[in-house]
Amino acid sequence: MIKNFHGPLSASKINYTNSFEKYCRGHLREAKGTPIVYSSVNYRGRVDMAPKRPKSALAFTQVVENKSLSPSNSNELYAALDLGTNSCRMLIAKPKGNQFNVIDSFSKSVQLGIGLEKTGRLSRNSMNRTIQALRVCQQKLKHHRVKRMRLVATEACRRASNSKEFQKRILSETGLDLDIIEPEEEARLAVISCAPLVSKRTEQLLVIDIGGGSTELVWIDLSNLSSGERPRAIMRLYSGFNIDESPFPVAKVVDWISVPLGVATLRDCFNDVEDDGARFALMSCHFEDYLANFAPYKNAQDLNGFQIIGTSGTITTVAASHLGLKRYDRTKIDGFRMTSHQINQVIGYYLQLGPDGRRNDPRIGNDRHALIMSGSAILQALLRSWPTDRLSVADRGLREGLLYAQMNADGVLEGTTF
Repeated sequence: MIKNFHGPLSASKINYTNSFEKYCRGHLREAKGTPIVYSSVNYRGRVDMAPKRPKSALAFTQVVENKSLSPSNSNELYAALDLGTNSCRMLIAKPKGNQFNVIDSFSKSVQLGIGLEKTGRLSRNSMNRTIQALRVCQQKLKHHRVKRMRLVATEACRRASNSKEFQKRILSETGLDLDIIEPEEEARLAVISCAPLVSKRTEQLLVIDIGGGSTELVWIDLSNLSSGERPRAIMRLYSGFNIDESPFPVAKVVDWISVPLGVATLRDCFNDVEDDGARFALMSCHFEDYLANFAPYKNAQDLNGFQIIGTSGTITTVAASHLGLKRYDRTKIDGFRMTSHQINQVIGYYLQLGPDGRRNDPRIGNDRHALIMSGSAILQALLRSWPTDRLSVADRGLREGLLYAQMNADGVLEGTTF
């Protein structure tokens, strides 16, 4: 549990419920002298970004070429690189059984999306930082002689007007050829990475992936599948969310959405709000407005066998704070379950700390303190819509999904039939 945190916060310390009533829902308010204009349609003249949905029932583009490895190459290494709005991360792994062993990894905060909300372009400094990180990745790939790899970029590069030029520069200076993937593929990869965490009792599954520039939500109906078949049925979604014909059981995707707000972009929307509690309330309320059209089951909290799996740095940080971990331990986080009440306690604690306290809290970390409240605002908005006592924390995401997809397509994982 959180050290030095005892029970619910008093109204005199934090009253962010009142902040919601005072600052949200389209009213002009003052926050310590800072004028705020907010509406669910537009905020300070920002171009509206409607959540993206699939335009048709077409399957997704194949992640890799579907050709089997010969037995002599079955131990070949695989790599997955995820260039996001905030971070550049990579895994190098080797298939083992029906999973994989990580041989090497890399993670660096590059803040690629800084200034993107205002200018619509990637800045020179952010591109330079990213190129430096990608050079390290290229050296690791060369050192391990990796031939099978998938290198992708997400929301920041999707939205930036100069992303094509940046792609060419990356290829020229590092030799790395990055694909800018669509929101639906990003959602699909997040889902299959979380398949091992699905409970045998789960019939309705909501997968949440909170990124730096976007948030993906996927609702999956597993009620017609046997408990033992459910994880494998989810893994089969790597070939598309809408599979018309398959000789094997496939999970049913009821609905999915990509909200063009993540921890970095949501924070940038309200940087000019000085009051910490008011800023948090505005961020959470603003994000919740994007969920209006995503309601596959409005009474999901009343369904039996409902599970939420959340994957993001925000969610793993909240779990680490709840457990009181001064040093992050993945083995204690991945698969850990939290209730809505426990999550709200941690978020209340973060608000009590304030910006300076969060900056100095070792459980939050130097790379996370500036983004933890925007991520928490997203998480709390989701839990208001779907309260749960079964949120499973996933320390996995796009990179793991990329690895699973490549290995499944190559047939090098044991015990999986596709």
